[in-house]
Amino acid sequence: MRAGAGEAAEEPGHETTPALALDGFIGSLEQLLLLARARRIDLERIPVGALVDQLVEALQQAGQTPLGQQADWVVMAAWLLQLRAQLLLPADSAVHQEALADAEALQERLRALQAAQALAGWLEVRPQLGQDVFARGCPEIVGTLLEPAHQLDVVEFLWASLALFEEAPDLAIEEDRPARVVLHDVITARARILQLLAGEAEGALLACFLPEPPDTPETDRQRALRRRSAWASTLVAGLELAREGGLVLLQEESLGDIRVTATQAASG
Repeated sequence: MRAGAGEAAEEPGHETTPALALDGFIGSLEQLLLLARARRIDLERIPVGALVDQLVEALQQAGQTPLGQQADWVVMAAWLLQLRAQLLLPADSAVHQEALADAEALQERLRALQAAQALAGWLEVRPQLGQDVFARGCPEIVGTLLEPAHQLDVVEFLWASLALFEEAPDLAIEEDRPARVVLHDVITARARILQLLAGEAEGALLACFLPEPPDTPETDRQRALRRRSAWASTLVAGLELAREGGLVLLQEESLGDIRVTATQAASG
């Protein structure tokens, strides 16, 4: 059935969709879709090329029209093309059945597109976080910096620090240092063991190879430190000589005295 300009004018006007001027129809895109669904217009007489061209021109001139509304125009045009394609399909044939299946798939995609456009329109009118609304605890910042920003010139800071050291007054530093403690080394202890062991055929305890204490007076702390150094150097020297085969170290009980005995090769 064909609807002319007079019949289209009887339908309620819709200013939210583009106006179309086609062969046999003058009105809005939404009006054309309503008439096509109600089978009150002959879609076979509608020129598809002119419909697409006018829709493209309307999209290019949309200006401030929301993106969701422009997407609705594309969906309406897709419905019109789908309805027109059904009229041109051959009846009672395998091609017709396949075309119907394709048409149903296209309808599903169009429904999904409509749902996505509805969601996009809903999100578009929602207040935006950080612009229209602000999260709790986050103050609204309008061109102000709340936290202080410190800038440091590293070179100037180093020069200023150096000037402080240069201008510092000379302070008399009273030296209150303990007397130097002479510690014993392993090389000296090794020579001392070999020298004393040469006169001891049957050997002797490790304590006999310790160095003699100095003649200078010592504090308790200095005496303890020097004695630990003497024991450590003598023990390490004895272990080194035992490893080389120059003597034998024998400790009969745990934590007992260590006896040092020369080997046959060393005594010979």
